Amino acid sequence: MAMEVAEEEEGKEVMVTPGEVLGKASNLIPGKGAYVAPHNNTVYASLSGRRTLIPPPSPDSPDQRPTVEVTGHKAHGAVPEPGSIVIARITKVMARMASADIMCVGPKSVREKFTGTIRQQDVRATEIDKVDMHLSFRPGDIVRALVLSLGDARAYYLSTAKNELGVVSADSIAGATMVPISWTEMQCPLTGQIEQRKVAKVGG
Repeated sequence: MAMEVAEEEEGKEVMVTPGEVLGKASNLIPGKGAYVAPHNNTVYASLSGRRTLIPPPSPDSPDQRPTVEVTGHKAHGAVPEPGSIVIARITKVMARMASADIMCVGPKSVREKFTGTIRQQDVRATEIDKVDMHLSFRPGDIVRALVLSLGDARAYYLSTAKNELGVVSADSIAGATMVPISWTEMQCPLTGQIEQRKVAKVGG
């Protein structure tokens, strides 16, 4: 019966997203794009894509569980995970948070869209209550950030609360690439104008 179900579902296009439950480990073997959580013996998807079930290699196999795989929309690109260092472009700055599109995980570029959120409390490690988001980031800034967790609405929670994290590249109002002059300021080489940012400390 399990074989029939596996084969029947194999032809169906079922789209899943990271963290989505695929089934119990007692019924499924996690393949590519899937992992099992030991605390509840549940198989989850680790990336966005199409879920497929692969039947056991033969009816005589000792393990008759089908293998579940998640195939990304595109070839497997890098996927952000808690603890990853990512490079992201700020898209929107609000009073309590900033949104960003994740471009790289470590040295690898991503091949699908991942959105990140930097909350006010995750911008820096000190004087958290005095953080002004509009003086920390501007749309278009390139930031280095740490992935904290998979947050709400499929956006990853990001943190820049370490010295080496924060804005690594930003354009001034005049359109020039600014030079960092302190942990909180960057200067336009054309006009000499100083703008506030949460700057990533160079060299660690």
